[in-house]
Amino acid sequence: MSIEAKLKELGLVLPEAPAPAGNYVPAVRTGNLIFLSGVLALRDGAITHAGPVGEKQTVESAYEAARVCVLNALANLKAAVGDLAAVRRIVMVNGYVYAVDGFTESPKVINGASDLIGELFGDKGKHARAAVAVNGLPLGSAVELQIVVEVEG
Repeated sequence: MSIEAKLKELGLVLPEAPAPAGNYVPAVRTGNLIFLSGVLALRDGAITHAGPVGEKQTVESAYEAARVCVLNALANLKAAVGDLAAVRRIVMVNGYVYAVDGFTESPKVINGASDLIGELFGDKGKHARAAVAVNGLPLGSAVELQIVVEVEG
């Protein structure tokens, strides 16, 4: 089953690739690796989950924000390679969680991304990861993700 068919089965839609918000490109390819720039919890031009986890967001709502970020990253990946069937492996996910001081549950939040990637890609989705709490993210997004993907030649 294709990734897009799996998305549909999960009731999810791949958005249009978000435009860069600064002087960078959404994806850089070197060899068979695609480095995806950071994506936010953004849908239809608006942040879906704004504010720090532990104050304006719960771990559960931020988990959902991480899933929104995955959809944006996949949209950028598709724009870069043309077809998500080209994915050989999700290599690395770096997750940043806008959180209150002392927040220690970033891994639970970024599980939202890892769980969705696993649902979509199976064994190809098993990745290395970092989950870091920070005291602010662009536009107040609760989550930002950077992803590295290996694709077919």
